[in-house]
Amino acid sequence: MEPDDGGWRTIPFKLQLDKPLASHVCLRLLIFLLLSSICFALICDIYLNKLVRKDDGMVSREGFACNGPGGLEKYAYLQSSLSGPKYANNVLAFEFFHFESSLWPEMELSDSPSDGHIVSDLVRVNGIMTRLTLTLDGRLVWMEAGQRCLWLEKEVLGFSTEGSCIRIRAAIEFDEVGCCVGPGGGGGRRVVRRVLACETLSTESFTLWCQKLRDYLYSLGRPKKLLIFLNPFGGKRSAPKVFEDEVKPLLEDAAIEFDLQETGYQLHAKEIAHTVDLAKYDGIVCVSGDGILVEVINGLLERDDWKAAIKMPLGMIPAGTGNGMVKSLLDSVGQPCKAFYATLAIIRGHKRPLDVATISQEDKKFFSVLMLAWGLIADIDIESEKYRWMGIARLDFYALQRILHLRRYEGRISFVPAPGYEIHGEPASFSAEWAAPSQDHGEEQVDVLCSGYQGPKIKLEELSWRTIDGPFVSIWLHNVPWGSENTMAAPNAKFSDGYIDLIAIQDCPRLSLLSLMTEMDKGGHVKSPHVRYLKVKTLVLEPGPRTDNPAKEGIIDTDGEVLARGKGAYKSDQETFMAYGRLQVTVDQGLATLFSPK
Repeated sequence: MEPDDGGWRTIPFKLQLDKPLASHVCLRLLIFLLLSSICFALICDIYLNKLVRKDDGMVSREGFACNGPGGLEKYAYLQSSLSGPKYANNVLAFEFFHFESSLWPEMELSDSPSDGHIVSDLVRVNGIMTRLTLTLDGRLVWMEAGQRCLWLEKEVLGFSTEGSCIRIRAAIEFDEVGCCVGPGGGGGRRVVRRVLACETLSTESFTLWCQKLRDYLYSLGRPKKLLIFLNPFGGKRSAPKVFEDEVKPLLEDAAIEFDLQETGYQLHAKEIAHTVDLAKYDGIVCVSGDGILVEVINGLLERDDWKAAIKMPLGMIPAGTGNGMVKSLLDSVGQPCKAFYATLAIIRGHKRPLDVATISQEDKKFFSVLMLAWGLIADIDIESEKYRWMGIARLDFYALQRILHLRRYEGRISFVPAPGYEIHGEPASFSAEWAAPSQDHGEEQVDVLCSGYQGPKIKLEELSWRTIDGPFVSIWLHNVPWGSENTMAAPNAKFSDGYIDLIAIQDCPRLSLLSLMTEMDKGGHVKSPHVRYLKVKTLVLEPGPRTDNPAKEGIIDTDGEVLARGKGAYKSDQETFMAYGRLQVTVDQGLATLFSPK
């Protein structure tokens, strides 16, 4: 066969197949078909592989090759050249797009949100030409050695621009063998930072993509500017390095502005939180242990505008000794207690309510969000400060010393149990002496007489009280599960259930106590027969002296700081906020707000 001016000449012929020749003829036929296919592909490549040109308002048939190097770039050029209204009915364009869809079925050519797209366009992704689509449910989808996908809400941190390139910065989860598992994957995960470089092919496409990405990220309610407290003295003094190496790069990836404030002395963060213009910020972050968070909470609740101030979302970055709050947050979703994961939780902007406990003594109030301890736990927490150079290991080291030289304290606790815990203690009647002056036994609290938050309004005399008499080895109240990174103090504690968990130890042999303490890393201590574990709505603590030496009293510790010291206690010469005596603890459900992993 040879081509003539009229096209291809067809020469009819008759093929007769004998059985001995059948296999030979079939083989020749297959070879013929294969060679024909190759020739056809080469002709198409030569015929179509030219630049698109416009002749008298029409698009030439030259240059439509999309296979081979540079083919998709030419496809993009063709797409832009046919985008005008006068080509709306162009038959050639229809035939070409249909041809492209058959080669890459994943590249559905739709720009309509009704088809599940916010925007869809051809771009270069990491140097490879492909169609990039932002779906209505917030996914970026493209083809790169298979279909790829990024979730804006869970994986994308933010984006920046360089010329016509949009650099999308993401945090991607991988499993332990290095495979991408996507958001919500299983255990053994690690998160790494990745950059998706998307080069648009026109100014209009660049502008549209930037606008749509920005609008979607803003719709997620993420913070745009943060006030960050950094405690350079906490723990092993690692906070400055943690911030520079782990926190700051992620915030920059997410394009989050921040004002950084180093704390210079105790209660410095409280002073700033009490007076700062909160309208400038979308959240407050503490790069520290739990102490700075507590200062911020107290500063916000002492403001005249406390009702609005306490709604400010609070974030925690672990850079102290205990880190109980951030450990509780991250562990609730199976993530390790590391600055990287804590920063991601803040960037993503998810929030959850947090109970706040008001500790009252006469006209004084202190607001707690983590724990209150008296007895063994308080002694370990505060007296171990002499070994602070050991880091968190100081707690285990000093715990052994205190168990070997065990102290017991006289005292009493009266409480209102949560439903289901009424079997603990003996029935008791409410005493007017228990109530703080601002709580007029059920009368409405007059906020105008005092600035700041005055505690929850509870009619104490209408509640069903119970009591337990000492002596006690330890009384421990916990608002969240973890007291430190390696101590699950209250495994059943919830962030906003309206109750505080009570762990009480009375009679306990030293060996049993030592065994019990070794179970605290996973919360097994609460199953011991020597431990009372229950939830309470409110509690009155009446601490007493040591049973072996009545001349010496104990320490009351809240959120890692000394609230009260009795006579003869460690550093008893130092002034404390409250006296070593009766105090009341009440819980206000969901009063504060935390940045949370979900």
